[in-house]
Amino acid sequence: MKKIRAAVVGYGNIGKYTVEALLEAPDFEIAGIVRRRGAEDCPKELEGFKVVKDIRELEGVDVAILATPTRSVEAYAKDILALGINTVDSFDIHTQIVSLRRSLDAAAKAGNAVSIISAGWDPGSDSIVRTLMESLAPKGITYTNFGPGRSMGHSVCVRSKAGVKDALSMTIPVGQGIHRRMVYVELEEGADLDEVTAAIKADPYFASDETHVFQVESVDALNDVGHGVNLVRKGVSGQTHNQLFEFNMKINNPALTAQVLVNVARASMRQQPGCYTMIEIPVIDLLPGDREAIVGHLV
Repeated sequence: MKKIRAAVVGYGNIGKYTVEALLEAPDFEIAGIVRRRGAEDCPKELEGFKVVKDIRELEGVDVAILATPTRSVEAYAKDILALGINTVDSFDIHTQIVSLRRSLDAAAKAGNAVSIISAGWDPGSDSIVRTLMESLAPKGITYTNFGPGRSMGHSVCVRSKAGVKDALSMTIPVGQGIHRRMVYVELEEGADLDEVTAAIKADPYFASDETHVFQVESVDALNDVGHGVNLVRKGVSGQTHNQLFEFNMKINNPALTAQVLVNVARASMRQQPGCYTMIEIPVIDLLPGDREAIVGHLV
């Protein structure tokens, strides 16, 4: 069986766990790691892998797994799709997914490639659960309650603000899909907490949620990558009321995101050129192995 050759673009938390997930996947091999600094000051665990600054330095790449900050996804994806290489990402700004899908659909078709976007656990695998729940009770309300736990996307957003040396954004569920953001910042010398707080609260990541910002001496002393979600739908099946569905999980955030990215990288090899979200691809395409055997095991 010819293995899928994957490149990991970015080597932060998600990139590290993506390498681990690829090493455990029977149908993948790692074509290389793309880092801004290339092989300079390369972490010891990457010994034995080809580490480069540009994906063009790698050979025979089938799919690029973008372990990059959300706001750089579109630029990276367009550049790589133009090379005829599939891309997958965990873009997580819910309100911008439709426009990103439209943009990358054109880029993917022009490059005769496939892009699967917003493929983390939320948006991503949770989106599939919400879709299933809504199909089972077409009329009703679904609540997505995150946490308590660290939001990687929100933490990265805060670290991008001027004056912030390090940051941790915790998501606290209030209930009925409402969340409180507890943000802990380690400031650079001379930075003003009020100015940093204003910049954080004005960002689309935080603008719709109750947000509290606290200055701390060490973010690392608080850091925990655990997270979770509780999905609840109460609604109507046909004309029958009081149908209630619930889904819960407690997770290591970057590890699960990485696993989903590897799954959709596999699925990207089975789609026609274009851009997709996870609810648009067959769930069986996320799994390795013989299709008939999977049906026999899971149906």
